[in-house]
Amino acid sequence: MAAAVALFLLVPAVAMLFTDAVRWSFFDFVVAALLLSLAGSAVLLIRRLVHSVTWRVAGMVLVLLLLLLLWVELAVGIFGSPWAGS
Repeated sequence: MAAAVALFLLVPAVAMLFTDAVRWSFFDFVVAALLLSLAGSAVLLIRRLVHSVTWRVAGMVLVLLLLLLLWVELAVGIFGSPWAGS
């Protein structure tokens, strides 16, 4: 799982080399790594503990939706919370 998180984080790191449109700080990478690690761990836990295929898929979809919503909120602030990046 650590390798998958590292590969996902390589995308913005490489993009920062080629364009000024991507400007992540060290803290951004730490938060992204934490979010991806927690979501990955939750998916692995669901895979291991939930035996019904229907509930397993529902749990994984919920985890991925929550990850996406939190990521978007931190990036652009679609809900206008104090955590918003805008």
